[in-house]
Formats: sequence, C-alpha cells, structure tokens
Amino acid sequence: MCRLLAYAGPPIQLDRLVYAPEHSLIVQSYQPKEMEVAILNGDGVGLGWYHPERQEAPYLYRNTLPAWNDVNLPHLCRYIEAGNLLAHVRSATPGLAVDLHNCQPFAWGRLSFIHNGFIENFRHTLYRPIRDRLPDHIYQTIHGLTDSEHIFAMVVHSLEAGAPTLSAALRRVLHDLASLAAPGGVRVAANIVLSDGAQLVASRYDNTGKSPSLYCLRDHPDFPHAVLLASEPLFEADWRRCPENSLITVTPNRELTFSALADTPSPTDLTISVRTAPAA
Repeated sequence: MCRLLAYAGPPIQLDRLVYAPEHSLIVQSYQPKEMEVAILNGDGVGLGWYHPERQEAPYLYRNTLPAWNDVNLPHLCRYIEAGNLLAHVRSATPGLAVDLHNCQPFAWGRLSFIHNGFIENFRHTLYRPIRDRLPDHIYQTIHGLTDSEHIFAMVVHSLEAGAPTLSAALRRVLHDLASLAAPGGVRVAANIVLSDGAQLVASRYDNTGKSPSLYCLRDHPDFPHAVLLASEPLFEADWRRCPENSLITVTPNRELTFSALADTPSPTDLTISVRTAPAA
C-alpha cells in the first residue's frame, strides 16, 4: 500500500499541501495511521502538476529516496504553484525493485495517474493477462514492473479504444480487472486518481469490499473553492470518507460527484457543488 494526495482548486504553493499540514503526506510516509499491510512508505516519492495557464503535459518529479530524506523536495514545493496536483509516497510490494521506473505518478499526453492498492501476487496472476490485452504501442510504454503502471496502461488503452471520458475509461478498466481476477479469486485493490489538468477522476475500489482508505474535503477555509482527495486526512476538518466501490469525479468547476461502480455495493449517488472563485 502507498499514500496519495490530489488537489483541484486555485493555484497554491505545493508546500501548503505536501508539507504544512500536521498529518501531511510527508508525515504519512513515515507515520501513516490507516495502512493495511505496511508501516512505512519509504520507497519513493512523486509529484505531478500542471501549469496554471499553459495547456501542456504534466510536469513530473519522482525520486526513489524516502520522502523524508529528499532534500530537494521542500525547495521544489516552495517554488511551484499549481491548481491541479497529484502526489504519492510509495511502499513497494515485496520483490519489486525500488527503481525510478516504478515511482509514481505515471503520465501519458495530458494525463497523469497515481494508484494506492495492489493486485494480489501480481507477477503470477494478472501480469500476463493484462499485457496480452494491450496493443504493442501501449505495451512498449511500460518501463517498470508494477501493477500500478499496468493499470495505467489499461486506462490509456481504454481511452484510445474510444472511451468518451476519463470516468468511462476508468470504469471500464475496473470492470475488466474484476473480470480477469474473478476466476482465480485474485484480490484487486484500486484507489486511483487520474488528472488531465482540468478535472480529477478517482476510484475507491476493492473486489473483496475492503477498499483502502480514501477521504475527500471540499471548500475548506484554508483551501477555498477547492477539493482535496487523500488516503488519510491531512488535518482536523470535516473530511468525508469516500464510499466503498465508487467512482469520484471533480469537474473543472469543482463539482464533486460519487457514483456506484457496476456490480458492487451501491453508495448513494451524490453531487456536491463547490463554490468557485468569482471571475477577476
């Protein structure tokens, strides 16, 4: 398991999200509170962010150092301002290398991706079935060995195959993973966040019904007109636990929506409009 953080809102300095909170992502790298199968997230750190004005591919920073030992990261976070951020600290699956290719976020075009979860015994269960489904040009974009990067490749393939939206692509991928896992009883845990710089699409999913923790917070006084998603609350506030087996979308105007994933226990569909800043 890992810990993740996503932000969509007005541009802010990244250190306000990554370092300043009392239970920041940096603290969660060495003192997480809700981890299921590990006690540290010291196998790498990564950020993915977008320029507030230019329509460009995401900028990535990744390092195999533990987040708490990365001396460059605090300077980077003080310097950068962004209105759309994905951040991740890694707890490597036993047997997988601590390697830059295995660090998140992953990116393709305008898309960035982070994942907290796992595919049970991945190298011996769904590794080949997933690869067999990918066309050569997407297969060749996989540089690491993680289940996370393979899931991202499935998302890219779903979009190229005609999925009309990020939500539809992620929904299709989770359905396909469940179908592949079912015959062998393989557990799939997939808390995922996708961004294209304008919106966030996320999932809280586990085919055993025991999803890793994921919380959301909207329009907090310290982060007005914004939505945050995090594996664990960053500070005391009215954080809401995202429903089990649900798809979460944050639109460009910060409308937050939960919807049930097919063939899973159905959370009540809920749409929350978050006040956006008035035009200048």
